[in-house]
Amino acid sequence: MELKVQKRLAADVMGCSPKRVWFDEDRLDDIKEAITKADIRTLVNSGLIQEKPKNITSKGRARHIKEQKRHGRRKGHGSRKGAKTARLPRKERWINVIRSQRDLIRSLKEKGTISKKDYRILYLKCKGGFFRSRRHISLYIKEKGLAKEVKSK
Repeated sequence: MELKVQKRLAADVMGCSPKRVWFDEDRLDDIKEAITKADIRTLVNSGLIQEKPKNITSKGRARHIKEQKRHGRRKGHGSRKGAKTARLPRKERWINVIRSQRDLIRSLKEKGTISKKDYRILYLKCKGGFFRSRRHISLYIKEKGLAKEVKSK
């Protein structure tokens, strides 16, 4: 039974693809007699012609991946795209480093471990990028003998 015309008309009426048009197998004779859009419309309203649901991609896998990412998974080298600076910009990294170094030398100055003069020298060295880390500052202070004994009150 050739129903291409009816399928095309039904698709036009329902505003979908002909692939998604479903015909009731028991009433194919009634559907074959429908040759106008008005006929098709009445069959759609009576439920002999229906629209199949869209085949939508399941979000289950995506949800699972999102949950894993919340737990800190999927962050290895194979999952990364772009340069190191794309994930943590150079400036942000510098800000984190310099703040930590300045906090250290400020606390040493406030405790009286280093003098104001030494603090200024260390501050400028930090600003110039001389020190790699807080540990490097501590080693430098020990090496140069800048640390003084703290007087107990």
